Amino acid sequence: MTISDRLVRDTYGLYIGGKWMSAVDGEHLLTINPATEKPLAEVAAAQATDVDRAVEVAREAYPAWRDTSPDERGRIIYRIGQLIREYGDELAALESLDQGKPLSQAESDIESAARYFEYYAGAADKVEGRSIPVGSKQVDFTVREPYGVSVQITPWNFPANLFARGVAPALVAGNTTVIKPAEQTPLSTLRLAEICAEAGIPDGVVNVVTGFGKPTGSALTSHPDVDTITFTGSVPTGQAIMKQAANNVTPVTLELGGKNPAIVFPDADLDKTTNWIARAIFTNSGQVCSAADRVVIHEDVHDEFVSRFVDCAESYEIGPGAQDLDMGPLASADQLEKVLRYIEIGHKEGATLATGGNALDRDGFFVEPTVFTDVENDMRIAQEEIFGPVLTVIPFTTESEALEIANDVEYGLVSGIFTDDIKRAHRFAQRLEAGNVYINKWFGDTNQTPFGGYKKSGIGREKGLDALESYLQTKNIAVNIADDDELDLPGA
Repeated sequence: MTISDRLVRDTYGLYIGGKWMSAVDGEHLLTINPATEKPLAEVAAAQATDVDRAVEVAREAYPAWRDTSPDERGRIIYRIGQLIREYGDELAALESLDQGKPLSQAESDIESAARYFEYYAGAADKVEGRSIPVGSKQVDFTVREPYGVSVQITPWNFPANLFARGVAPALVAGNTTVIKPAEQTPLSTLRLAEICAEAGIPDGVVNVVTGFGKPTGSALTSHPDVDTITFTGSVPTGQAIMKQAANNVTPVTLELGGKNPAIVFPDADLDKTTNWIARAIFTNSGQVCSAADRVVIHEDVHDEFVSRFVDCAESYEIGPGAQDLDMGPLASADQLEKVLRYIEIGHKEGATLATGGNALDRDGFFVEPTVFTDVENDMRIAQEEIFGPVLTVIPFTTESEALEIANDVEYGLVSGIFTDDIKRAHRFAQRLEAGNVYINKWFGDTNQTPFGGYKKSGIGREKGLDALESYLQTKNIAVNIADDDELDLPGA
């Protein structure tokens, strides 16, 4: 019996109201093993009618979940985290199989998913309003209330982890959820929905509709009975969601793309810097919105860094996720085609290919770790998100030039500074146009720290207590306790 025989069913339905059901028209999509290019399973492809049903079920379940005592919500959500740990090996293997990433990286994703539920469970009974001192004639206070039905649209690069990142705070706040995973990687999301039910989540509070961006995703983001939308993905899709949501004035939280600079100064420890940046660009085959895909490096250490980094890249072992090597395949044929297209663009733009640049001659969507030098910051490979294991190296001479290059993109998700000068590090951190700044490391955000972007990298914050802002709205309550008959006027 193979791993897929043990973990994967032949077919999956939609998960609505605590039950598995077929799509109304019986349509399915195939999820593909990116290491073999062979189908793993058939998954229901929801249409607008199915979306209507899921949203209706979530809305019907909302009042009871909203009114569940916060401490009880917290206990249920904590149990989800514990069950994720209990099923961790299964979930990690499933994630590695469906998405392609090395098993140890999938295990880290699942550990983090458990932590999200544990972390937010502790906040369930600590959502508090405040008293506002408006004078002796009125008692004024605020309460924090859930929005209602929260739609979660998750991407294919970290499906289980980002399910947890959005669903956990949404549930803690008292919302019900409808989740649409990416069509390329739906399996861990469907399994997590079952785990939520096993933990005690009532029917209808967590629903999963699988399908394509059109019609499934569009039906969700334009639905008049959806109260808030959380999306992680590309800028063009985020822009389309904003336009659809605007028709119903539905609030959105968007975590979009990045083109993230790692700024390396001459006093940086090049051994450590090389290791950090290799992890930052080659983890998950570069399919990470916060990947370090631009190295902005001082000309005095440019050549030495490139030599070290090329050696590091060429040492990477590549294979199926289950083999747990350094790097797995890209997640899909479309993504492989996109990455190879950008490598060709880099050639045509005049950049120098220092290493890599080829697809592997084998089954699966594998591409070599790739490094471009002689890159100008106005080249497309320096400006556009490639979402693959492709590093661009851009030299600088002065600090002001480094800052200008780093900020001269339409994105502003993360950035990194490598230097032993603490004053310089803090000075640059203040001036970088990014929602997260790492100093002498990468991937410095945790479950507890806010994460989100400037500019076209998004709206709102995920992670940490800041994420609850996406799932709670404020109500102000004013109580008249005056003895006189004086009347207030608007705007007073």
